[in-house]
Amino acid sequence: MYTQERTAMANLVVGGPVAANSYDNAIVAALVENRPVMLVHAFNGGYLRPAELAASSHDKGVKLATALDPATKDAQGHLWHVTPGGFFGQRPLYFIESAAGQVTPPPAGTADADAGRGDDGTPKPQRRRITVHQDAPQSTADTLQVGLPAKVADKWRGKNGATEDTQLWIVTVTPWGGITFVPITHPDAILGFKDHAVAKDSEARLTYNWGGDFTGTVINTFYPRLPNEWDVPYHHVFT
Repeated sequence: MYTQERTAMANLVVGGPVAANSYDNAIVAALVENRPVMLVHAFNGGYLRPAELAASSHDKGVKLATALDPATKDAQGHLWHVTPGGFFGQRPLYFIESAAGQVTPPPAGTADADAGRGDDGTPKPQRRRITVHQDAPQSTADTLQVGLPAKVADKWRGKNGATEDTQLWIVTVTPWGGITFVPITHPDAILGFKDHAVAKDSEARLTYNWGGDFTGTVINTFYPRLPNEWDVPYHHVFT
């Protein structure tokens, strides 16, 4: 189904009621094949990246960068996995996991090797996830952290006893071929930016979904880009 070429995906519906005739297979790769992608903003071409790239960081947030510096690229700080995480009713849920600071578990036969395995039997890599603050979006404090479930602060843990509650997102494909993230703990909010500012180093947080358009004033929508096409068509931004 997947090719590197961009072919029409007729009536693609992922995680929501909106049918999109998408010409970007990166959406399919992100949501179905779990390939790492850039999450590039529709408005100014900036991309999401963790504020801290190190695997030891679990209490820092997410920001919008407009230049892909060598350190970020080498650390894969510009890449994310949109990983399936179960269902909410009939709607699939996803984790937004950073490729930066990814830790590969020890091989089979060593301690803790059985703590989660992929379909092929190999241990799953440990990736830090975007986690939502329980009081978001009411609080003006930081409302997102990037960290492992057991490492984030208490207010970033699940309300109902499941750590993952605050890390699960509904991903909706928009009519213009982007994707919007809605946290299940705050269904009236979307992934946005502090003060609704879509600019360099803007702090990512939750914002109320009051409507609007995809130009970044309220609705914040991202176009996934595969690593081999990170500079298409936004190469003018990364200078």
